[in-house]
Amino acid sequence: MSKNTLLVTAIWCALAALIFYFADNIQNPNKLDNMGKSNHVVLKRGLDGHYRAQALINGEQVDVLVDTGATGVAISQRIADKLKLKSINAVRTSTANGDSVGYAVRLQSVQIGGIQAHDVAAMIAPSLDGDVLLGMSFLGRMDVRLYKGEMSIKQVAE
Repeated sequence: MSKNTLLVTAIWCALAALIFYFADNIQNPNKLDNMGKSNHVVLKRGLDGHYRAQALINGEQVDVLVDTGATGVAISQRIADKLKLKSINAVRTSTANGDSVGYAVRLQSVQIGGIQAHDVAAMIAPSLDGDVLLGMSFLGRMDVRLYKGEMSIKQVAE
């Protein structure tokens, strides 16, 4: 390969990386580094209309879909294995996708930015396609408001 070909290849790779970086920040604007440690977090809605964020569950970083319509926290089997979660018992559940079986667990902690809750009820959902649905077993302990494409979550005293 000539030096010219290597230079053009390097420029194209750098351009592709830059495009990926900006596209990822547009689609997933709620990164842990950007949220700070305040007890009040504001999430921006993604282009698809959903609120996604990075969170810490039991101290491990995971991607979550914040879902005010979900009763509890639902965790995919892949993430449950990563977190080394042990189920308490099997539970029959009814979801938007129909009936299924989930496995009840308790999470030591769930944290978004500086907002944290302890001993959070959750369900391992083996059929879940995404990573984690962050539902009302966490959000119900917070002051949550939706306005103009932003979700404001504020820590309240338990």
